Amino acid sequence: MKNHRVVFQICLLILMFISCLPSSADNRNKHLAWTPYSTFTKGNSWPEGQALPQFASPADTLDGLDMLKNGLSPSEKAMFASLQGLVNKTKPRIILFDVEREEKNKWPDNLHLHIKGWTDKWSLLKKYQGEISGIILYDTEKSIHYLNLATTIGGIKNAMPVTRTDLVNLKANGFKFTILADLTSLNYTTPAEIYKYLYNSYWKQCTKRLLVSLDAKLSAYIRDIGIASGAAFVWLDPRKKEEADVLKMFLGDMKAGKSIIIGWWAEERSGIGTGVSYGISTIPSDFYENATVYAGTSHNIQLPVVPKKPKLENKIYLAIFLSDGDNVQYCQHAMSKLWDNKNRGAVPINWTVSPGLADIGPGLLNYYYETATPNDFFASGPSGLGYALIYDAHHKKWNMTKDEHAEAYTKFTQQYIEKSGLRVITIWDEISERQMETYATNCRYLYGLTLEDWERSKPLQPIVKQNRLAVIPNHPCYASNIDDIYTRWEKKIKTFDGSQPLFLAAQGKSWVMGPENIVRLKEKLEKLSPGNIVICRGDHFFSLYNEANHFDFNLTLSPGMVITSSNTATQASFAADGTPSGEHKWISSGTGEKWIEFDFNGSYIINRYVIRHAGADGMDTSLNTKAFQLEVSIDKVNWEKVSQFKNNTDMVTDIDIKPVKARYVRLTILNAGSDNIARIGDVEIYGSGLVP
Repeated sequence: MKNHRVVFQICLLILMFISCLPSSADNRNKHLAWTPYSTFTKGNSWPEGQALPQFASPADTLDGLDMLKNGLSPSEKAMFASLQGLVNKTKPRIILFDVEREEKNKWPDNLHLHIKGWTDKWSLLKKYQGEISGIILYDTEKSIHYLNLATTIGGIKNAMPVTRTDLVNLKANGFKFTILADLTSLNYTTPAEIYKYLYNSYWKQCTKRLLVSLDAKLSAYIRDIGIASGAAFVWLDPRKKEEADVLKMFLGDMKAGKSIIIGWWAEERSGIGTGVSYGISTIPSDFYENATVYAGTSHNIQLPVVPKKPKLENKIYLAIFLSDGDNVQYCQHAMSKLWDNKNRGAVPINWTVSPGLADIGPGLLNYYYETATPNDFFASGPSGLGYALIYDAHHKKWNMTKDEHAEAYTKFTQQYIEKSGLRVITIWDEISERQMETYATNCRYLYGLTLEDWERSKPLQPIVKQNRLAVIPNHPCYASNIDDIYTRWEKKIKTFDGSQPLFLAAQGKSWVMGPENIVRLKEKLEKLSPGNIVICRGDHFFSLYNEANHFDFNLTLSPGMVITSSNTATQASFAADGTPSGEHKWISSGTGEKWIEFDFNGSYIINRYVIRHAGADGMDTSLNTKAFQLEVSIDKVNWEKVSQFKNNTDMVTDIDIKPVKARYVRLTILNAGSDNIARIGDVEIYGSGLVP
């Protein structure tokens, strides 16, 4: 099984999460689009529709304290982590280090953060004591859970949690903090009693958008972002009825599609499952460090360029996914080590990452994207924004049973997968056909879903919804070694006759499997069917599958596609290279007609197009293309207009059109926007091949 383990109430900046509802009469689908976030330089922000707060840009020089090296006690670590959150909610200035999981300065160096090291913790506290309103006095003799209660109250009152021993040390070092709440007289001893007291006394003052499920034995880590957010800290075990009843009181006040849980659970499946039963997923993060610092890095995600897919042939197409990217601490620590492996890039690997990194660690996500090879593909961990165990195959139990929860969860997920550029989601463990339809309707950014098939007596089979969203099981799922994958595929590969393509997907445990293992697996498989093995990126895998089975796929991924355009300040190819980011926008200025033309080197039935305008890269929305039209042709002589837009304000246009046979598609810009400079981040054309 998997190894898993925002100030006070914020004045909201109203940046509304919007849907793309184009003005054209040929619109047949509303497209749920994300609102890109700008980098804030003062204070912090938590717009509606955003899972976690965005903090100000980190200070030019951060004050760093190595808590492990300087011998801080557990309660001192909790105190300084809380100080970090209370200070950083205005502007990130403190960075803390605890466990030496990798070189301490690896991420600060990667993200160009400068640190001034402190060896005297009291001097560091003295620097920031004026920003703290007081302390919350607690005692852990009766229960360690009083730390979570004290931290929760600290977020409400802008105060640090402090034990009696810490108070003595504070006084001995010249500090005179006001005690804003004294919890030492409370006589509750069980988790259920303590958190029920928290619910009755303080929950109404906490944000309902975030719940921190954190083992009170963990002193630091995400304590900073939780206290900065005004969130409640709990640690309840859903397997115990008395504690489960209290947990459900908190979850009952939260909203599916608007609230999220960070941290972890006493037991994985019961914890994740209980949250999902309320439509609320969990971002595993109990060992994630310096969230208030990394959440302050730029939220404009720089998506990597997408290579063209291979030409479809009668070969064996294999997609190998590595877990456990839903776990942001894995992305921060273990994945960082795998990323440095010299074999990375030798063969395609599908790395799972958390869409939540777009909020809690956008700098980390951008680093991976900026250093990725063409063979590094990124997919979402289970089962979208936050870990959602929709069906628990181990206990044969459906956790997400309400349609409104699936609707809210998939809409929330669409916002984040599009922002993060994640085209594939790995589903744990299974979804119903109705839920597949919900993903297809609400997550139009997706190319496909994988399902975990936990060795059922009747193996799961591929399903395609709405003629485009392929749902393919992983055989095997969560494999412990490459031999498990080899054995599962051996017979099919040995008996492959080359009469039609074969598509196989599997998932391996990243904790015990890395790039060198995938290279070795490829070598073994090639001996079974020489010249027929094609290990694929996830986007290529699903696109090839759809192409082979005459379902809709993104034609701009085709290797034979040719793009031409009117005069451009960049390159014509930038109009469809998979990224709307930065230098990869198609830009055309001047007074002449502005157009982009696609030749797919063959005829297809075309039925959908997507345009990402300037706003999709975080630019001012006044620069979005205002008016445009789409035309198609078989012979490049006779053109038919199939769609026209006027008065567009959306950042993403995603439209289904009446199916039409065409080889050529031309996008003409009729009104480029406020400054008359046409900026197209990316264009996608969807269709299917003609059935012989």
